[in-house]
Amino acid sequence: MTAVKNMTTGSPVKILFSFALPLMVGNVFQQFYTLVDSMVVGRVLGLTALAAVGNGEWLNWLVLSMVQGFAQGFSIRLAQDFGAEDMVGLRKTYATSLALSVMCAVGVLCFAFAVLRPVLRLLHTPGEIFPITVTYLSVIFAGIPIVMAYNFLASVLRALGDSRTPLYAMIAASICNIFLDLLFVIAFQWGVAGAAAATLIGQGVSAAVCCRSLRRIEVIRLSGAGRIFDGEIAGKLLKLAMPFAFQNLIISVGGLVVQFVINGFGVLYIAGFTAANKLYGLLEIAAISYGFALTTYVGQNYGAGEIRRIRRGVHTGALMGIATAAAIGAVMIFFGRTIVGAFIAGDPADAEATVGIAYHYLCIMALFLPVLYLLHIYRSSLQGLGDTVMPMASGVAELVMRTLTILILPELIGNEGLFWAEVLAWAGADVVLIISYYVRMAGIRKRYGERQQSISDFRELSDPRENHRYL
Repeated sequence: MTAVKNMTTGSPVKILFSFALPLMVGNVFQQFYTLVDSMVVGRVLGLTALAAVGNGEWLNWLVLSMVQGFAQGFSIRLAQDFGAEDMVGLRKTYATSLALSVMCAVGVLCFAFAVLRPVLRLLHTPGEIFPITVTYLSVIFAGIPIVMAYNFLASVLRALGDSRTPLYAMIAASICNIFLDLLFVIAFQWGVAGAAAATLIGQGVSAAVCCRSLRRIEVIRLSGAGRIFDGEIAGKLLKLAMPFAFQNLIISVGGLVVQFVINGFGVLYIAGFTAANKLYGLLEIAAISYGFALTTYVGQNYGAGEIRRIRRGVHTGALMGIATAAAIGAVMIFFGRTIVGAFIAGDPADAEATVGIAYHYLCIMALFLPVLYLLHIYRSSLQGLGDTVMPMASGVAELVMRTLTILILPELIGNEGLFWAEVLAWAGADVVLIISYYVRMAGIRKRYGERQQSISDFRELSDPRENHRYL
């Protein structure tokens, strides 16, 4: 039986860690098969293929992050309904968000193929890697409905407090993907298309695991009126999800600017940044997990009216994030050169230069990793409160900082300036998010006071289904 979890009671430390831990393990498996993808491409197909895949990373993220944004945005209201114990509303929200997810998948699919070649040309993609990048991204984009299915189903499970099923789904996907990577790329010699196909089939397996689990959860089993698409709820869901998706779109545009500049430095720089960015996922594993945990925790407690628990949970999450970031950063500094070297093969001189570029970039990110973790903590907390506008504003801050850094610093300090765009983008977002969170919490305390000690006290102050939950 799938285990849903109510986060409105119990120790915040225990709740956040127990929820985040399975997500971390799941992300480890996800990153493991991503690393295997890159190792197979880099060592079997060569530096040119690795550069081609890396050249498409930000465009890939631009498209897929929109899918993730819609799925995460829909899950916020699900968590709030569950925390408020409004099971009728929960079923209506689930049915409506399911229909919206199908529509979003179709829309994003059309958008992806419309922009694929024009954007790669705008990036001045080198001619030797252009057709390889197109092949890789075409296969990935064809699987957008599969990616939407997994992201939506996993976000529903997380909103209900279940972080274990996404773990099992990711383990199954990882095993499948690694096996198919070896089969498609090495045995069948399908090139980068084989690596992309292996990833999509793995995502399909993970979606199937999540779907099987959701069918067992009584509180969202659709029947009767619960199956009806609700236009009013759809409007509220889109109000939450659109800033989410737009935030990711904005961040991705900044990444495309970075890719445009890096493309001007040649294939070795592209390959070096690709190798380092493949480890970005390892750096970010715990941050994403803490973020999902806090979105669900804050969403459920906000729906239940437990304002003091929100404050405790966010402060706890921030401390956990800083400590975890310091530990992961230290590991990457000490062992990062060896790890990035595993992606790279070919001419010894070219390989050594590529490893040097990758490791230098990795060290800068590792040193400032707590900045990234605070970004995830405060962004997710605001989203749990139903505020997706200020997180979107933080995406604008990332875009501005990333773009200004990559365009100005290389002119002032040479190639070294390329490596600071990501860190300064994190810092710009942090300023917006941290200030926004404390201003918003001050407003909530002023509006509802500190008097409520329980859910019932809070509900006497205001109807939890009214505007304070969906601002």
